[in-house]
Amino acid sequence: MQVADLYVRVSTDEQTKGYSPRSQEAVLRQYCQLRNIQVRQVFVEDYTAKHFNRPEWRKIMIILRKQRNKTDLLLFTKWDRFSRNTSDAYQMIDALKRLGVEPQAVEQPLDLTVPENKMMLAIYLTAPEIENDRRGLNTKAGIRQAKKEGRYMGKAPRGYINKAYEDGRRYITIHEPDASTMRWVFNEMGEGLYSAESIWRQINKKGFKIDKNTFLLNLRNPVYCGKIKVAAHNDEPAHLVQGLHEPLISESLFCKVQDIMDSRSKILKGMAIATPKDLPLRNFIRCNRCPRMLTGSASKGKTTYRVYYHCRSSCGVRYRAEDVNNAFTDELTTFIPRPGYPELFIASIAEAHNNQYRAIKEERDELITQITSANRKIDAARELMLLNELEPNEYRKIKEENSSITARLEMRLNEVNVQKSTQVNIKKLAEMAIMALCEVDVLYEIATTEAKRYLVGTLFPDKITYAEGACRTLLLNRAAELIYLENKALRAKKMGQKPLKKSLPHTGWLMGLEPTTLGTTNQYSNQLSYNHRVF
Repeated sequence: MQVADLYVRVSTDEQTKGYSPRSQEAVLRQYCQLRNIQVRQVFVEDYTAKHFNRPEWRKIMIILRKQRNKTDLLLFTKWDRFSRNTSDAYQMIDALKRLGVEPQAVEQPLDLTVPENKMMLAIYLTAPEIENDRRGLNTKAGIRQAKKEGRYMGKAPRGYINKAYEDGRRYITIHEPDASTMRWVFNEMGEGLYSAESIWRQINKKGFKIDKNTFLLNLRNPVYCGKIKVAAHNDEPAHLVQGLHEPLISESLFCKVQDIMDSRSKILKGMAIATPKDLPLRNFIRCNRCPRMLTGSASKGKTTYRVYYHCRSSCGVRYRAEDVNNAFTDELTTFIPRPGYPELFIASIAEAHNNQYRAIKEERDELITQITSANRKIDAARELMLLNELEPNEYRKIKEENSSITARLEMRLNEVNVQKSTQVNIKKLAEMAIMALCEVDVLYEIATTEAKRYLVGTLFPDKITYAEGACRTLLLNRAAELIYLENKALRAKKMGQKPLKKSLPHTGWLMGLEPTTLGTTNQYSNQLSYNHRVF
C-alpha cells in the first residue's frame, strides 16, 4: 500500500477561515480512499506560492529528509497549489524525486515518466504564474494611479491612522497624541540643535515607542508635509504629488529637516537633550588641551558627591562644575545692555524690520527669475529632443535636475510670500525681547536644564572654553554678534543701504577754543561705549 502526505495551500490567513482548505482536504482524502492510499500527515499552508520559502513547506522537507522511504506520494489538488514559479517548481520536483517522493496533482494528474507529459506540466505551471504576474501588474498600476491622485497607500505612518469610507475607499487621517509628538520631533530637528538619535531617545523615554530605523524613515517621509511620493516607473521619473490628507508640518520645515539630515545645514551632532541639572554645559565646553568636548560626572567624597566637568581623554582636564557654571553666569551678565541701550536696540530693530520688506521683495524677484530660468532650460531641452539633437535619457536627466531645483525654489517662494503678507507689531516684540535680554542671567538661573542648553546652543554655536576662571568663545550667534558689536565695528556700513543713524554711533573729537582745535583728550564726544568683554 502506498503512503501519501497531503498538502493543502491557500494564499492568505483569511482564506484559512473559509471553505477552501476543508474542500481541498476532502478531495485529497477521497482520492486516497478510492485508490487505497494510506494518508500519513496533512499539512495546511496559508502562504504565497511565488517561492518555496514557506513555513509548512520547510517543515515538510525536514520530515521527508529525516524519514526517507516512509512516504511515496505528496498529493495536492492542482499544480498551482504546489507552485506559481516555473523554475522553482522544476527544481523542487527534482529534489522530491531524490528523496523518493513523487509530487502529484489529483485534479491534474500527470505521469512524469512519459516525456510528452512534461509539456503539459509546463502549461500547468506556467498558466498560474502568468496569471499571478498579470494580477501583480494590475495591482501595482492601481496603486500607482491612486498615489498620483493623492491617496496614501499602505499602513499609515506614526501620527496618522488608516480609515475607510462607506464605499470601501481607504484614507489616512491625523491620530493624536502621536501626531503632536511627530510634530514636536520635526520642530526640534528643524532647530538644528539636537541630533536625530538624541530626539529618538527622548521620545522613547516619554513612552513613544518606535525603533530607530522606522524613526529615521519617518523623518524622510514627505507624507508629513502633505505630499505623496510616486516612484520612478519606465520613462516616468520619481516625483511628489499633493496628497488628499491633512499635513502635520509645513513644506519649508520638511525641506529644512532634509537639509539637516543630508548635512547641508549645520547641526550640533551628539548633543543630548536630557542632562543632569548640575551639568547644563556638558558637551558645550571644549577642552583647552585637546580637540575633545568636556563631559561631566559626579565623584563621591567623604560625605557628599562633587560634580565635575572633565575630558574623556588622558589630558587630565578637570574642573569643578560649580566654578564653571558660576563663570558662565558671570559671562551672561556682560550681555545685559547698559542704560540707554534698550531704546537704541528697539529703534534699530524697528528700522531694520522696515528695511526688510525691501529685501523680501528683492529675494522674491530673484526666486521668480531662477524658477523661470529652470523652466526655460527644460523647454529648451524638450525642443532639442524633438529635433533629435538630444537623447531622451539626457532630456530626462535635465528635466529631473531642474524640476528638483524648481520645487525647492517654489517652496521658498511660498515662504517668502507668507513673510511678505504677514504684518506684525515689531516694536512690541522688540520690547519683549529686550526686556528678556536685560534679565538674561536671571532667566538662565531659573530655567530648566533643557531651556538652559537651548539658550547656550543658540547663543554660542562655536562651543565654549574655560580657563583661568572665565568662559570664552570665539564665535557668537550672528544676531547676538550684531547686538553686541564693539563701537569700532559699527562704523562699517554696507554699500547701497540706507544709513541706520539710530543704530550706528557718531564719532568726533572734543572741540577746543575758537578757532577750532583738537581737545586735550583723545576720547570721543558722542561715541557709544559698552564694556563688552571679548570671550
